[in-house]
Amino acid sequence: MKTKHTLAAFVALIIAALPALAAPKWYTDLDEAKAVAVKENKAIFVDFTGSDWCGFCIKLHGEVFDKPEFEEFAKNYVLVELDFPNKKPQSAEEKAKNKATQAKFAVSGFPTVLLIDAKSGEAYGRQSGYGPGTGPKAYLDKLSAFKNSTEGRAALVADTKKASEASAKRSAQGVKIRAAIEAKDFDAVCKLLDEDFVDAQGSRKAVASINKALMSQRIDPANKERALKWADQAITECAGDEKMLASIKSMRDRMAAGTNLSQPVPVKPAAEAKKGA
Repeated sequence: MKTKHTLAAFVALIIAALPALAAPKWYTDLDEAKAVAVKENKAIFVDFTGSDWCGFCIKLHGEVFDKPEFEEFAKNYVLVELDFPNKKPQSAEEKAKNKATQAKFAVSGFPTVLLIDAKSGEAYGRQSGYGPGTGPKAYLDKLSAFKNSTEGRAALVADTKKASEASAKRSAQGVKIRAAIEAKDFDAVCKLLDEDFVDAQGSRKAVASINKALMSQRIDPANKERALKWADQAITECAGDEKMLASIKSMRDRMAAGTNLSQPVPVKPAAEAKKGA
């Protein structure tokens, strides 16, 4: 009887260990992963992440990378995690290599996933960011659409260039908007926002209008009428988008009550916060 119970316990331990044994292996050195990928004739899947601070990276791992669907998907790739942590211990060599790889592939945000051809070392797929709740199917379907071909790599280069140009344009617009705010030139701010949202469709038009309301508060907090005018315009433009409508109505009510939403909320000193708790 004792032997039977011992055998049952042993089998239970084996079964409990199976998920851990089946979990995909993640490399932390891209060069090592390349050698393995060439040998196994696989592509490389690289995750640029901030494992101990990036909320969206953590969500991506929990909602996609830790799911059975990803385990199946990962069979076709050699997986690499290039981490950029705040507190997690990391050697100087690993930090330097990760930064060099980040610069090489022009990765500007986390999480970013690259699909790389092992032999050429060229990326043919890129997915930046993660929307919580997206889940494995939608996320992996998008990655599966990238093709490791001459055409696929050329398309990625074109898309990356387009995204880079758009980012540069947003940065330049941001500089102009900050200058207009400092000059207290509300008309100039409105013109720049109109340029940013010239192609906006549907409820996205409301984003420009609510930003005008916020910029009005920032430039002239006393001009409540002007800020509310643009908030009302935003409410009209987002009709049909119930989630955005509720959010903008809430902002409008707070503006009407005298709250300047363009200013950061002051943080109480720890002692004062504790006293008031």
